[in-house]
Amino acid sequence: MALLQIAEPGQSSAPHEHRIAIGIDLGTTHSLVASVLSGKAKVLQDEQGRVLLPSIVHYTENSAAYGDEAKTFITADPKNTIVSVKRFMGRSKADIKFQHPYTLAGADNQMPAFETAQGRKTPVEISAEILKQLKDRAEESLKNPINGAVITVPAYFDEAQRQATRDAAQLAGLNVLRLLNEPTAAAVAYGLDQETNLAHDQNYVIYDLGGGTFDVSILRFSQGVFEVLATGGHTALGGDDLDRLIVKWAKKQLNIETLNDTEYAHFLVAARKAKEALTDAESAELQVAEYQLTLNRPVFEEIIKIALDKTISVCKRVLRDAKLELSDIQNVVLVGGSTRSYAVQNAVREVFQQEPLCTINPDEVVAIGASITANQLIGNTKEGSLLLDVTPLSLGLETMGGLVERLISRNTAIPVARRQEFTTYQDGQTAMLIHVVQGERDLVEHCRSLGRFVLRGIPPMTAGQARIEVTFQVDADGLLTVSATETTSGVHAQIDIKPSYGLSESDTERLLLDGFKFAAEDKNLRHLQETKVEAQRELEALTQALITDQHLLNTEQLAALTAAKSVLETQLESNDIKAIEHAVEQLKIHSDSFAAIRMNQHIDAALKGTKLDDWSNSN
Repeated sequence: MALLQIAEPGQSSAPHEHRIAIGIDLGTTHSLVASVLSGKAKVLQDEQGRVLLPSIVHYTENSAAYGDEAKTFITADPKNTIVSVKRFMGRSKADIKFQHPYTLAGADNQMPAFETAQGRKTPVEISAEILKQLKDRAEESLKNPINGAVITVPAYFDEAQRQATRDAAQLAGLNVLRLLNEPTAAAVAYGLDQETNLAHDQNYVIYDLGGGTFDVSILRFSQGVFEVLATGGHTALGGDDLDRLIVKWAKKQLNIETLNDTEYAHFLVAARKAKEALTDAESAELQVAEYQLTLNRPVFEEIIKIALDKTISVCKRVLRDAKLELSDIQNVVLVGGSTRSYAVQNAVREVFQQEPLCTINPDEVVAIGASITANQLIGNTKEGSLLLDVTPLSLGLETMGGLVERLISRNTAIPVARRQEFTTYQDGQTAMLIHVVQGERDLVEHCRSLGRFVLRGIPPMTAGQARIEVTFQVDADGLLTVSATETTSGVHAQIDIKPSYGLSESDTERLLLDGFKFAAEDKNLRHLQETKVEAQRELEALTQALITDQHLLNTEQLAALTAAKSVLETQLESNDIKAIEHAVEQLKIHSDSFAAIRMNQHIDAALKGTKLDDWSNSN
């Protein structure tokens, strides 16, 4: 029997205090907040009884409106009404290729800022204001300050997008307990982690189609551990894109070439209403000003087919990554408001050959799961499973010849740390450039650069003698830290990967698909580059040897060695691996002979003036 705790007179019973934690689903089109009350997760309402907060902010010169109050300005003042800001988070200005009414400031390779009536506002600032609204709602509803929050992100958010989300939360005054992948949060909400009487491991598919992003993850639950086996998706594919496809169809039907920003906003609103109406009706009217069209289910299915096909393609790829068959999947969970659509549900039902789970409101399921995790992390309950998320793309660094040395492979469970030793390329080298990249290809030029830093102060040594230990560490939020240490001197440097923008949808898709498509080509390119690096190392060593001991060779030997050296230098300009390897073999015939002459000369010099008695006396 446990002992009861009794506080001293006048002191609060701190051991029994319930700390307040919340879960936030920061969505593209809608956001919401939930908390665990009396042991049950509940989505929190505002004063008008509304659960969903539209992720919209409208700016005037002296004030701002949020959510439903800002919604009315989408068509009246589109330039100052920021919608779907999540699609701009952690992305460069050059990545923003979809139509929008905003004036974006900043360089092409940086996260843009919106020009508003209040001046420039970054996506991080705008997201922080939405999070602040949710924080205020929670404090008003719970009548207490918030001690910590779990914020969900798409599983496919990269380091830049996750860091931007964390920065926004901190700007909103939230103590971030963890960034949680949305599919994992959904699984927790359904209580899939509480199925303890299982004879076998259970595999679950989480199909998450929200307003602006798509994720599919395969989770395995085994002996209290939730492990993400594989994940995939698009950071720019969701309900917003379905609306745009409907607008594109409408323009074609009405023979409209272009729409100005205000007209386009009106068409988007009408398209969204028609799409939502088709969930329960066989047809819906799409009406904007004098324009009117009838949209029925067969036409709607044809319009959005290109988007749904993309999601199904990702599902199949993730199944292959997880090395599972359809028969290995026990449940499919639908997440995200866009999964309300009958067309989406039919597509999922068809591909997985089973009825998907959608008993929890798909708009609320992620926030509910986040609140359950937050309640656990804040220390209010010991119950709950261990959550092991994964990193969506491989992480590595550049080595000589522009090659990628992969330290953490994609779909590796996080948190994770990997260490590997590297060495110097040239004699006397005192610094090393650490270039961190992300992707599935073998050459740096085909991957995405994440950051660079320099390790200085390496003691000058012969090439290959220094030992540089590089560590990649990905935390539970998916954020990457890279450090490098020279083991003999203890010289250390590190970088927190915080690029100014994240991976665009096309980049994410390209990095993954190219990894499969060019596997054989990459293998040959890696072999070529490694051969070139070894040949250049051989030439560098030979050049240094000739500077010191060229006088040991007669004219004929020197001419033959120089000619073979010249042939190899010429062949290195080509990409003929067999010719390079042959030139290396021919050079080694002469360089090995030169090395033998040098060795004999140095032995003779060492023994010069030594008598036989010196050796016998040494015993």
